Formats: sequence, C-alpha cells, structure tokens
Amino acid sequence: MTLKQRWDAIWRSFGVAPQPPTTLDELIAAYSESGRFYHTLKHLEECFSHFDSVKRLARFPAEIEMAIWFHDAIYNTRRDDNEENSAAWAVNVIRDSGLLSEVAERIGDLILATKHKVEPHGADVFLFVDVDLSILGASSDRFDEYERQIRREYGWVPENEFRQGRAKLLRDISAREHIYFTEFFRMRLEATARENLKQSLLELE
Repeated sequence: MTLKQRWDAIWRSFGVAPQPPTTLDELIAAYSESGRFYHTLKHLEECFSHFDSVKRLARFPAEIEMAIWFHDAIYNTRRDDNEENSAAWAVNVIRDSGLLSEVAERIGDLILATKHKVEPHGADVFLFVDVDLSILGASSDRFDEYERQIRREYGWVPENEFRQGRAKLLRDISAREHIYFTEFFRMRLEATARENLKQSLLELE
C-alpha cells in the first residue's frame, strides 16, 4: 500500500474525506525536509509496518494510525516543543474535518506521549509508544544506522555534549523494568532492544 493509499484509507475509516486535500502533500514535505535523517518517510513506513501487526489489539486503531502520520510532522532538534506542535497540527486537521473534538483530543494525547517523559497510560497509548520505539528492537545493522542518523540530525551539537545526552537517554530507557509496554512487543523486541542499547552505551561511554 502506498502512502497515498494509506492516507485515503484512514480517512475513509473515519467516514470523512481528507481535510484539507493538501494536508498529505504538506506532511510528505515535512518528513522530507533537509536535516532529517531518521525522522523521515522511512520512519513513518516502519511505524506503519509494526502497527499493521498489532492494530487488532487497539481500541481505536484509526486514531493510532492518524497519530503515526502526525507524530513527527514538526521536528526541529533545536526545540523541545515538537510533539506539542505536531499534536496541535493534528488536532486542527481532525477538528476541521468535522470529527468529534474528543477524537481530535485522543489523537493529540497519543502524539504527546511520544515525548517519552512520563510513563504512558492506556492500552492504545501503550501500543502507540511501543510502535514509536520499535526501532530500538531492530536488527543490529538497522539500529546502528538509526544511531548514525540521529547523530546527523544533531550534527550541530558538540560531540562530548551529544554523547552525554544520548547516553543518559539510553540509560534511562534501559533502567526500566520493561522497555516495551505491551506483551506483543516485549515478546518480539525486548531482548534485541536491550542488546542494542547495551552496545550503543558501550560505544557512547
């Protein structure tokens, strides 16, 4: 399924036409911005692939899929409000489409959960956060590529400063009792993710 086909299908599942029609073009342009190396259309496609395997477990699968579309739409490594701005964009589009405000708010809350600052709550939030973190359990080659891509996105950060910040983030994730919040992802990705994080921390430290 192409991104255009997926975009049209998700709106059909909501029972409305894409609003406004230019939003898909704007999203593709956003994910294709120069300076992005990981948070690109490939990241979207990887998230969709993982979600397709788990969507049957979701209460509101269409809302999670819409959140995937917007969750990194606004991405500037020099700012710390990307999730808030991405969520606001999604909420505005959803409301303008005529869907209920509560739908827009749930989608916005899903996107805000990808700040990974506090522990998420709720089955759909668990699934969405796990999809976003699925890269941690990728093959070692893909994970190494991901780490290089993140470094390029933060190319403006001095090496020592980047290493310290990145190591703290990975240590915090590793310190959790579980990296993933759902049994589905724990069974499939937890062990590989822990090994990937262990190797990355050895290199960073």
